[in-house]
Amino acid sequence: MPTVPNVWWLKIRMFLLVAVLFGIIYALVAAVSTYLGFGNFIFYGVLAVGMTLLQYLIGPSIVGWSMGVKYVSEKDEPELHAMVERLAKKSGIPKPKIGISRLGIPNAFAFGRWKSDGRICFTQGIMNLLSKKELEAVAGHELSHLKHRDVAVITLISVIPMIAWYIAWNLMWSRGDNRSNAAAIGIFAFILYFVTNLLVLYASRIREYYADAGSVTLGNEPHSLASALYKLVYGSAKCSRHELKKVEGMKAFFANDISRAHDDIRELAALDFDKSGHIDAEELAQLSERHIKLSGLDRLMELMSTHPNMLKRIKVLSGMK
Repeated sequence: MPTVPNVWWLKIRMFLLVAVLFGIIYALVAAVSTYLGFGNFIFYGVLAVGMTLLQYLIGPSIVGWSMGVKYVSEKDEPELHAMVERLAKKSGIPKPKIGISRLGIPNAFAFGRWKSDGRICFTQGIMNLLSKKELEAVAGHELSHLKHRDVAVITLISVIPMIAWYIAWNLMWSRGDNRSNAAAIGIFAFILYFVTNLLVLYASRIREYYADAGSVTLGNEPHSLASALYKLVYGSAKCSRHELKKVEGMKAFFANDISRAHDDIRELAALDFDKSGHIDAEELAQLSERHIKLSGLDRLMELMSTHPNMLKRIKVLSGMK
């Protein structure tokens, strides 16, 4: 069985982050209660719970519709079903529904409310791009998202910045006797909107590392996943900006940050020493011996991204075995 470092630390960081986010929204609702009265507390409390539940319930339908997913039977895609079923058994989770997205962007994504409601989808663009081992490594990554339940977690916590924004918008322009207090809370909520957005992005990056580790734990070679990610970056960069823009709001579900593909190419080009178009075990081993240092701009770009810096991410893969 492959050994994967720091998995428990990834878990702890995710749990702490979720606790902090819900602590922030609790503090914000409590502040609204204190300054605007109990009635308003009920309103914003119900709003917070209602928006969270709505996002949780209709989220999968929105993702499926936005991505143009068509679910396929075992008869339609026997090899795909056999691969996912094998990985699901190793993961100890029910076999998810399998879909093909009409998107030309090469990628895969997983979503669902709970383990028994899991769906794993592959875009038309990925099917002929990756080798069988690479595709299986990506499928293992996506199944790990379902096993870790981080899809549901991200769906839930992504509502928190929305709630902060709604409170900020309403209170900053409110009128009445408590206008100054309401405006102060509105400004506070506006600041929390940016803070919670950054925290949600950080949670999204943690879950990508966690899913990479999960794929390796399922028996996939680290270089197969690294090579798949390398190919997905190149595939995304070849897509038109118009096509990428259409799914910009859904990129957190993808295996890589499609909007950073052109920047990632420049960083990853040096990994493919023999220019074969993929990363083999030897090339990944050479990366493990190199020191990776990101520039200030790269660190800033990563801070604003749903995914880790790709070079840093593959560097982490190089340490797995």
